[in-house]
Amino acid sequence: MRVQPRIVFITLIFILLLFSLWHIGAGAIYIAPLDVFKALQSSDSEHNFIVNNFRLPRLLISGLVGAALAISGLLIQGVIRNPLASPDVLGVTSGASLAVITLAVFWPDAPTSYIPPAALIGGFSATALLLFLARHLLHRPAAFALVGIALAATFGAAIDYLLTVNPLEINTAMLWLTGSVWGRNWDHLPLIAPWLAVLMPLALLLAYRLDLLGLGDDTATSLGIGVKKLRLLCIVVAISLASAAVSVCGSIGFVGLVSPHLVRSLLGHRHLLLLPATAITGAILVISADLFARILMPPIELPAGILTAFIGAPYFIFLLCRYKNW
Repeated sequence: MRVQPRIVFITLIFILLLFSLWHIGAGAIYIAPLDVFKALQSSDSEHNFIVNNFRLPRLLISGLVGAALAISGLLIQGVIRNPLASPDVLGVTSGASLAVITLAVFWPDAPTSYIPPAALIGGFSATALLLFLARHLLHRPAAFALVGIALAATFGAAIDYLLTVNPLEINTAMLWLTGSVWGRNWDHLPLIAPWLAVLMPLALLLAYRLDLLGLGDDTATSLGIGVKKLRLLCIVVAISLASAAVSVCGSIGFVGLVSPHLVRSLLGHRHLLLLPATAITGAILVISADLFARILMPPIELPAGILTAFIGAPYFIFLLCRYKNW
């Protein structure tokens, strides 16, 4: 089903604003929508401290992480031409998480600025290992995805081992094991915002080439596209975005799988439209997951990654059954 792009974007922006307002207002102290606007506009508001020091940065980080994961999934699906691909399904986020956990265990006093490079190293290492092990399965989506799942399980076992022999670090590690925006503040925003500010425009510049790549390698080459260079660049962009998201909030699963599929079913395959719409959809998914994680079982706060898994896991099983013969 194809829908007018203008209607899709208006609807997505409206949903994003609705969940954002709800996200800021909900919590142990309820803040009415009008009071939210007052707190955002004036430092004299009685709710200014809660809104601007706790809930607003958490909202922004949730949205940016969701957008980064969604764009990463879209790029990976596009260049590998695998509908089952996403950073978490293929083990990329698990590799990034393992690198961050390793840093936390063996260097607990490491500066926060060391976390993004560690996540990048882990993400790129996991991707390189995946492409090496599954180099003959690139055109078999289900088989390729299963290799990624096996790698993710291996990385998960390595994380469990590190936490077993270093039990004092388990609280630090829980963030990256379950994916959570709890405790995120303005200090964490620079870990994710610059990546999107640089890589999102770059992805938009590559949109036309990605459309041509979708026609097939031979056709894209005949039209002057350097297929190998384009694939490498897109993978670098995708893994960088996923690793940056992991460095802030841990592994929030299935956002990069579900978001591109939802948007592609509405807008088709033009990446110039898909990229911003997928980013907004990813932001909505993580913001809403973090919102419901806070309000479903008060005063207990669930990790956002648990809620995204409840949505994404059944959808992944559906896709796996659909492409089982590939």
